[in-house]
Amino acid sequence: MQRALDRCPRCGKAAMVLDPENGELICSKCGYVVKEKMEDRGPERRSLSRDDGKEEGRTGLPTSIASHDMGLSTVIGTRNTDSAGKPISGSMRSAVDRLRTWDRRSQVHEPADRNMTRAFVQLRTFSEKLSLSDEVVERAAYIYRKALERGLIRGRSITEMITASLYAACRDREIPRTIGDVARVANIGKKDLARSYRMLVREMDIKMPVPDPAKSVSKIASRVGAGEKAKRKALEIIARARQSGVTAGKDPAGLAASALYVATNLSGEEKTQRKIAVAAGVTEVTIRNRYRELRAALQI
Repeated sequence: MQRALDRCPRCGKAAMVLDPENGELICSKCGYVVKEKMEDRGPERRSLSRDDGKEEGRTGLPTSIASHDMGLSTVIGTRNTDSAGKPISGSMRSAVDRLRTWDRRSQVHEPADRNMTRAFVQLRTFSEKLSLSDEVVERAAYIYRKALERGLIRGRSITEMITASLYAACRDREIPRTIGDVARVANIGKKDLARSYRMLVREMDIKMPVPDPAKSVSKIASRVGAGEKAKRKALEIIARARQSGVTAGKDPAGLAASALYVATNLSGEEKTQRKIAVAAGVTEVTIRNRYRELRAALQI
């Protein structure tokens, strides 16, 4: 498939074509290659199976509940050219203008759509800052949509509610992100986020899994610069503490920080309680309390 573009800089002829297979911009008159290795910014190309073999076809973006229209809306472009890049006739332009008008009128402009448009833009921004996967983003969008259907968003801040949905999705998928991490990227208070999160869990009856403190060890260790030996020792301490029943009812971040503190001391790295507490988002008192419990239970 080739598509006419601009004039050739060598011969001046308006015979420029694009070869999408090789990513080259070529003049069909003199054969001059203007550009090489061009990036195709169009929709993704996939191979579509047919009865008589395979056929390449164009596909758009995948549907996603993290878009206000779920990726199903259509947009008619503003360029008055055909597929070959040639200007369309006057009668056809009038017909296309009418199609554009009806396309704009057919779009849904309800308050709920405006709400989701703003919320999902923030959701994408926060998820990128937290390095979260598309699975977590889709789960957060699902929680927010259900909250919007039940009227839980009305009268509340969109930023707080979409952030609470994102934190709930992290907890649901057991992603080690603390409430402080999520509140920090959204620039809101931890108390406000915690209040909105508790309201979502209570009103929507979401059953959250118990967080695994072992998943927080690597993040805390990387922040304080602990070595691989200390990380393995901390994971071993957590496993032993789980068998002894010490982990029941304890904050996962505080338990992971205390186990890492013990591990760094045993491995000779000697990280301070304050440094580990800041990296884990807990207080030094929490680390000291968990430290004493771990020593007593595991006889370290």
